[in-house]
Amino acid sequence: MAMRTRNELTIQHPNAAGIDIGSSSHFVAVPADRSASAVREFGCYTQDLYEMAAWLLACGITIVALESTGVYWIPVYEVLEAYGIEVMLVNARNHLRDSSLLKLLIFHCRQFRLEKNPLKSMVIF
Repeated sequence: MAMRTRNELTIQHPNAAGIDIGSSSHFVAVPADRSASAVREFGCYTQDLYEMAAWLLACGITIVALESTGVYWIPVYEVLEAYGIEVMLVNARNHLRDSSLLKLLIFHCRQFRLEKNPLKSMVIF
């Protein structure tokens, strides 16, 4: 029997963040070395979205993955795009159904940054 070799993942998107979109708040995860708090919660009002975009830019983020199963992603997408941040929309409804919110967000943020093709394992709207 041949031994399996372990392929290490390399970071393909070092300036990526993940956002879990909710109806009353949004959780944002950035790489741990970019901020004192790698995961922050933001509200859904326009001013909150502006603060989110400004924080992401301050953390050096250039691309984000929005994880949403509803329509609450639309204003977030528009604000981030207006701030010059590239946005990718993903649907986690069928991906990790039994995981807690934070574990799901952090897993997807890391997966997005590590995979050569991050959309391969996610369902796109």
